[in-house]
This record gives sequence, C-alpha cells and structure tokens, in this order.
Amino acid sequence: MFFLYELERTITLHPSFFGPRTKEYLTTRLLEDVEGSCTGQYYIICVLDAFSISEGRVVPGSGVAEYTIQYRAVVWRPFKGETVDAIVSSVNRMGVFAEVGPLPVFVSNHLIPPDIKWDPNATPPQYTDNGDQVIEKGTHLRIKLIGTRSDVGSMFAIGSVKEDFLGWVIVAALPDDS
Repeated sequence: MFFLYELERTITLHPSFFGPRTKEYLTTRLLEDVEGSCTGQYYIICVLDAFSISEGRVVPGSGVAEYTIQYRAVVWRPFKGETVDAIVSSVNRMGVFAEVGPLPVFVSNHLIPPDIKWDPNATPPQYTDNGDQVIEKGTHLRIKLIGTRSDVGSMFAIGSVKEDFLGWVIVAALPDDS
C-alpha cells in the first residue's frame, strides 16, 4: 500500500560544495541517496519535496558540515494479505520467483493450484494446466502476499496464487498508433 511519509535525513557536505548553490546540491544529493531505496520496512518510491533544510553544522576536526533535511516521500509498504501484480523472474520445481517492482516474491508449489503442474520437459521449464494457463519466465501473475520478511536494507515476501481471481493474468497490449 502506498503512503505519504514525512521523513528526515542527515547529509554531510564537503567544504568544496559550500556556496550559493548549496541547497540545490543538498536536494539533488537527497534524491540520489533515498529514491528507490529500502529501509527494511518500506520502499521509498519518490521524494516529493524537501520542505526544511537546516543550517549547516560544522563537524569539529574534519571541516565537513552536516545538514538535516526534512522531506515528504511516497513510500510503498507491502502488507500481509495484500494482492499485487508480479512478473515471473524464474521457475523451478520448488515454485516460482517473481518480482513486484523492487520486492522479490516466492510462490511455493504448494501455494499453486493443484490443476497447474510442473512440466520439467517443456522449454522453457514451466507450470501449466495443459491448456491456456502457462507460468514461465516473463508471465504476469496476480499474487496474494502471505507474509513478508525484513532485513536491514531489503525485504522478501512469500505469496500464493491458490485462491479465486489469483494467478495467471492476461496483459492487454496498448493499441498501435501507426
């Protein structure tokens, strides 16, 4: 689920960057440092604005200055029970690995419907119902998150496609303007 958070970050700045464009440099550095990062609890998708930049505080003995920046950001925090769309990154007999944006998700073969079977003889390897449903690398899936695990700078999730309206998704192509 997406949220708008007010966050704070301290950035150190070398004296060579002091001058009339210091605030512009701090804002650029903030965007480079935090956009697309993971805190272990959520992903920072986009920084909207830096609404407060403190006066610099010189660190004794080094000459660098510390600035505290308060900013607003759009963050994505995956929750247990949330339904998400994913793209399959790999398939093996144990299950399916997929990616929901930056979040890697594993769907165990026990959490795939029983009518969709592992076919090791197919090229590429896939799960299939010998009909129109084929789960292979690049397939779009609708997954329900069963649980999430957080590490210091990353997250991982376990998902299921065993319920109604989950699983293989038909992706409509955009019309060609030519």
